[in-house]
Amino acid sequence: MPHYKLTIAYDGTDFNGWQKLAAEATDPPGEDAPAAPADAGARPLRTVQDVVERAVREVVREPVELRGASRTDSGVHARAQVGAFTRLDATRGPPEDRLDLAINSRLPEDVQIVDVRRVRDDFDPISHCESKGYRYTLHIGRRPPLWNRRYVHHLHVGLNEDAMRTAAAELVGEHDFGAFTNAGHGRLSTVRTVLGCEVKRLDDPELLAIDVWGTGFLFRMVRIIAGTLVQVGKGKMNAEQVREALRTADRRLAGPTLPPTGLCLEWIRYPEEVETPPESDPDADAPN
Repeated sequence: MPHYKLTIAYDGTDFNGWQKLAAEATDPPGEDAPAAPADAGARPLRTVQDVVERAVREVVREPVELRGASRTDSGVHARAQVGAFTRLDATRGPPEDRLDLAINSRLPEDVQIVDVRRVRDDFDPISHCESKGYRYTLHIGRRPPLWNRRYVHHLHVGLNEDAMRTAAAELVGEHDFGAFTNAGHGRLSTVRTVLGCEVKRLDDPELLAIDVWGTGFLFRMVRIIAGTLVQVGKGKMNAEQVREALRTADRRLAGPTLPPTGLCLEWIRYPEEVETPPESDPDADAPN
């Protein structure tokens, strides 16, 4: 039974996040969205997982379950979300080299399959993830953005970028990020490892990016990190206060949660061996 890894890009504006409601009762809360309430109602919300899973089912003509790597919240975008599914009968539907075209032909314009590849049978997009990276993009200028307004958060005032970079360095490493998540995050531990946090100007001089990457994140953690660094840039907080928020894990000491508009899941990385197709697996059994 071939197992496939999908790389999925989407504009999250009109989606209620990644996770379909039907799976909320069994999947643990992810880093970007909490579990749905039990009384969420009978009317299903539009989610990326549900839309893509339905398209895959139509293409392979069999029931499949699509498992995703990151539970992005409502309004959050992705360039490289990762999902996986098992195909019970590869003789039905299109061949492997046309799966992406077939699935995309059944998807709406705000979500797209970027890549489809066969992976090892035990590949799991959640447990095998080594690291993932997010970008929060700020538009700083007198006028709000027009063409990219769905993908940035607008600020009228300038920011002290050097102060932001100093504060960002405090976030790198293993810390208790309890101050950088909301109540009801649903995780037993709020200790996480941030591998890097950078503040950088993009090619467009009005765009400032906050890049954060690590081994895993808490509910709205990146949006709170971005909100905290913006407060530092405005002179309302400093690096010492960021350090104190980490030390105490007190949510009141960190900055606000910025809107989802500017947040994008940029990449997810896995060990090479779990992405090795069975045909190329040196450990695979040789044919008789």
